[in-house]
Amino acid sequence: MQLDMTDVRKTFRERQFKLTPQRQIILQAFLNHQDEHLCAEDVHQIVRREAPEIGLATVYRTLDLLSELDLLQKMDFGDGRSRYEINGPDTGHHHHHLICVSCGKVKEFEDDLLDSLEAVISERSKFQIVDHQVKFYGYCQECQKKNDA
Repeated sequence: MQLDMTDVRKTFRERQFKLTPQRQIILQAFLNHQDEHLCAEDVHQIVRREAPEIGLATVYRTLDLLSELDLLQKMDFGDGRSRYEINGPDTGHHHHHLICVSCGKVKEFEDDLLDSLEAVISERSKFQIVDHQVKFYGYCQECQKKNDA
């Protein structure tokens, strides 16, 4: 998915925040690593290459702000670190995560096989479901090969 910088600027302006060069560089890190679920330390390592003056505290504050503005989605995969991904217009709730308990790699699973289950739960419970998250924990292909060796 592509994050539209025009929409980003509009969001910042509407919420009365400045889109500083540091915030733009941090957003760009997510655009350049869209298939990854980055933690603050990952982002810091990426942005230091272009802007070594950006500190880890700035990264943490910016990630909190970008989450608050719904530009990033903050996730907890149970490893003690918050991870983030772009929360673009087509993100919906139709992807889930496969999390390797050995190496920590996170992979998205795009098919949403739970639509029918969600409809049944909603109907039976008279509960309007607006979102859901599913996380599968196991071993990625590479770690399975290491364990078999």
